[in-house]
Amino acid sequence: MDPKILVPVDGSTTSQKTISKIIEQKDRFPKKISLLHVVDVQLAYRMIPEFQLEMVKDNARKAGKVLLDKQAELFHAAGFETELLLELGSPRHEIPRVANEQDFQLLVIGRHAGTGEIRDVLFGSVANYVLHNVKCPVLLF
Repeated sequence: MDPKILVPVDGSTTSQKTISKIIEQKDRFPKKISLLHVVDVQLAYRMIPEFQLEMVKDNARKAGKVLLDKQAELFHAAGFETELLLELGSPRHEIPRVANEQDFQLLVIGRHAGTGEIRDVLFGSVANYVLHNVKCPVLLF
């Protein structure tokens, strides 16, 4: 049985490089991969009137679905099958939650260019937080 692999995607350059690396090494991965996109709109919620909040969430979900579909096309073209997961919340909290609750055996995530150890210690990074809060092994690009 193939391991369950989770790949968080966000449309960034780092995310695109991670996808490219997985596709380049597709013989090392199972043919089914789960893609997760977390729509982070929590800061914006504070500035939106309550009566418009659901409309904003619906639009954020639609935009997230479009992004996931676009990323999935890259995997499909390379012969992968994908499961698409969409969450609203903080990526640093939602990625580990999904990975742990759904018993993924590997998480593949990229680290944004330009970040370094000192910055990660002072401010943290999503990849660093995820690395220390998931039960499964993490492949960090």
